[in-house]
Amino acid sequence: MQDFWINTNQGKIYAACWGYTELANGKPPIILIHDSLGCVALWRDFPALLSSRTGHVVIAYDRLGFGKSDPYPGLLPQSFISDEAIGTFDNVRSFFEIENFVLLGHSVGGGMSVLSAGHYPNECVALITESAQSFVEDRTLQGIRRAKQMFTSNRELRRLEKYHGSKATWVLSAWVDTWLSDSFISWNLDSALSRVKCPTLALHGENDEYGSDQHPKRIVSFSQGCSKMIIIPDCGHVPHREHRDFVLCAIEEFLPKALKLSYYL
Repeated sequence: MQDFWINTNQGKIYAACWGYTELANGKPPIILIHDSLGCVALWRDFPALLSSRTGHVVIAYDRLGFGKSDPYPGLLPQSFISDEAIGTFDNVRSFFEIENFVLLGHSVGGGMSVLSAGHYPNECVALITESAQSFVEDRTLQGIRRAKQMFTSNRELRRLEKYHGSKATWVLSAWVDTWLSDSFISWNLDSALSRVKCPTLALHGENDEYGSDQHPKRIVSFSQGCSKMIIIPDCGHVPHREHRDFVLCAIEEFLPKALKLSYYL
């Protein structure tokens, strides 16, 4: 793994790369986008395994305000999901001089991946969403309310500080306050999904506490080519940790077919 610091007009962001010396091997890199409380460190060993098993370079980055990246300047706007495509993600893409790429996003990072794939329909050759929300569902809001209550414990907040330092309170507020806002209730991915041209793999846990199977169904209903949905049995919101090998095998099977099709779209 190699570490990188990327300058943006809002602050520095941290990125990590697995297989960096293989950037020129002809395979498009896989770019990971983390969830609402996530960061590079919370992917744990998944990026390294994903790189070694697929032969693709894997790049993960801390969104501005998260992990090792600089604090976000102010409150998180409600447009933060769509902003990512033309903001931090675009900075990462430019820094590594990436043309074609594969996107893999977890939870809200899945929504950001959809927006980015739609914004760069000719450059994104495959899209993988994991536990992504595609609209504001009652189950999502109920799960966030339960999590908000859990984080009233100092112990839980200290766990968040381990990964986000002094930004932990902002990270929690950015998630909870945005999603529970009355003005966010009509948010959905439909417009972005209509612009996605590449094959899509939508992974979702059967027991995901933040969303039902209506989310992956909605995602693949817009998709093209060899797109597919996989509901993972006995799995919650973090499949790459709860059923890591299953997720890796699913991606290994999907990617070659998706890339072959994308090059002929």
